[in-house]
Amino acid sequence: MLRVVPLVLLAVICIAAASFWYALYGDRSLPVASSDVVIPAGSSFGTVLAILHRDGVVGHALPLHVLARLRGDETKVRAGEYRFAPHESAAEVLRALVTQGAQVARWVTFPEGFTDDQIAARLQQSGIGDARAFSRAFAAGSVVVDGTRTHSLEGFLFPDTYLVPLAAAPAQIETELEAAFFRALPVDAAARARALRLTVPQVVTVASLVEREAKIDRDRPMIAAVIYNRLRLRMPLQIDATIEYALPQHKAELSRADLAVRSPYNTYLHTGLPPTPIANPGRASLEAAFHPAATKALYYVYCGGGAHVFAQTLAQHDANVARCLR
Repeated sequence: MLRVVPLVLLAVICIAAASFWYALYGDRSLPVASSDVVIPAGSSFGTVLAILHRDGVVGHALPLHVLARLRGDETKVRAGEYRFAPHESAAEVLRALVTQGAQVARWVTFPEGFTDDQIAARLQQSGIGDARAFSRAFAAGSVVVDGTRTHSLEGFLFPDTYLVPLAAAPAQIETELEAAFFRALPVDAAARARALRLTVPQVVTVASLVEREAKIDRDRPMIAAVIYNRLRLRMPLQIDATIEYALPQHKAELSRADLAVRSPYNTYLHTGLPPTPIANPGRASLEAAFHPAATKALYYVYCGGGAHVFAQTLAQHDANVARCLR
């Protein structure tokens, strides 16, 4: 009798091991057809397995979870869209996830204030296309906004996180980001632009200046108001970010020579708005540009903690500069 117990236990272990092996390597009943699965950004491995089970790519998730833990693969799965061929084993599914061999689209984030060239570079860094090809396409492209055709796509590719196909062509990227831009425009954009005596693309240019200047949301409507107040008085905007846009490389600090650079984007030398937006503004900056604060302020200076202080007169501004930059 004592000998029977170990034999039974051994049989149970063998059956369990065989079932475990079959679940991982032998069972090819799933997926029953080619399956596309989207893994959201930030998903845990447990969530990934739940999605695969829900979408009919794998059966029982436990054996796959155990295999991933034994191999140290739990942290190697990247978010994105994956395409699985019919009748793959669970182990093959895991390998395709870990190596990204089945990945067909990748989540890519374009932060607020990115230029078109930075968007192009981010795409290439994410393994999608060639940055130079994207930059050329964005520079040559245009979009009609409230009856006005833009000079390029600068300012009109909305910053956000997108699921981008790995084989995406520039036109495909443009279409998706432009559509997001139009969705982000305030519903009263056309009426507000007319009230400001500008076109919608010109207000978007203001939004791009706000995006590059503001650090916290509460300053955005105030900075927009300063820009409009200076435009009405035909004062130079004197915004450093426009000069940075004109320079071949970004500089943390501008020199006196930089302030004299001969460019239509030099708002120290030229009154009015720069010819195009200087970045792609986010929703908060668009809202601020179309709905500026009610203020007579003409000046602002950064005063730490993310905030600017504003002034109506040069004397007030000089005092703020002395206080904030000491």
